[in-house]
Amino acid sequence: METDENKGTGSSPKIILITGASRGFGRLWAEAFLQRGDIVAATARDIKHLDELVAQYGDAVLPIKLDVNNRSESLGAVEKVRAAFGRIDVLINNAGYGLFGTIEETTEQEARDQMETNFFGLLWMTQAILPVMREQKSGHIIQVSSMLGLATLPVLGLYNASKFAVEGLSETLATEVAAFGINVSLIEPNGYSTDWSGASAIRTEENEVYTPLRTAFYGGLTPDTWGKPEATVDAILKLVDSASPPLRLLLGKAAYPLIKRNYDSRFAEFEEWKAVSEAAHG
Repeated sequence: METDENKGTGSSPKIILITGASRGFGRLWAEAFLQRGDIVAATARDIKHLDELVAQYGDAVLPIKLDVNNRSESLGAVEKVRAAFGRIDVLINNAGYGLFGTIEETTEQEARDQMETNFFGLLWMTQAILPVMREQKSGHIIQVSSMLGLATLPVLGLYNASKFAVEGLSETLATEVAAFGINVSLIEPNGYSTDWSGASAIRTEENEVYTPLRTAFYGGLTPDTWGKPEATVDAILKLVDSASPPLRLLLGKAAYPLIKRNYDSRFAEFEEWKAVSEAAHG
């Protein structure tokens, strides 16, 4: 199963577990790993969506039916992969979806569902993988976050919140597991032309009072707003192969300027109110 890349280094194929591998980034990255000779455990809610991968790559793919919202299924998925291959080198927590709508428009169920998948689903898989990686004294947990986990945009309030939660969880996790030889990385994509804003997205029932805001937001989007998903492949391969991977990796040319403006504005405001803040210490 060696590729030309692996032959040059003498390295063995990586065992990579990817959630949400039936479409979007998950499918694209799974195929890239398989093409170069890695082994991929691919999860999907409907395992039929993985049939093409299995037909093309055979035993190099382990298809697993998984709803990440189900904690016991998450634990079971990790056990299946370890039983099949003996180890797990990389976990890519990719399962998630976009919820479009203002905060006032969002129903309780929509809010809970968004957090359940984007945050708790990621948490369950992270907890499931940690004993495996601690035992093997190595591993790389890659959390698919978003530039909207570092800066916000309107009409995506609950999505923003779910990714901010992923950021706090994962940054803390990195400090807790470094001593076990486990790396943690957050992928921060800007908008890409995937199903995230299309078939996979949920949209709230609109309140007309937010029509001007919505019109302005969507009117500011152009074809150049969206990155090409295929362009992320090289970055993901480099991240997985890095001996010292970064905690955060921005993807796309729109992410950096948005986040820099956000953080510059924060520090300017902190400085403006610094005297008040310090006086509040007592």
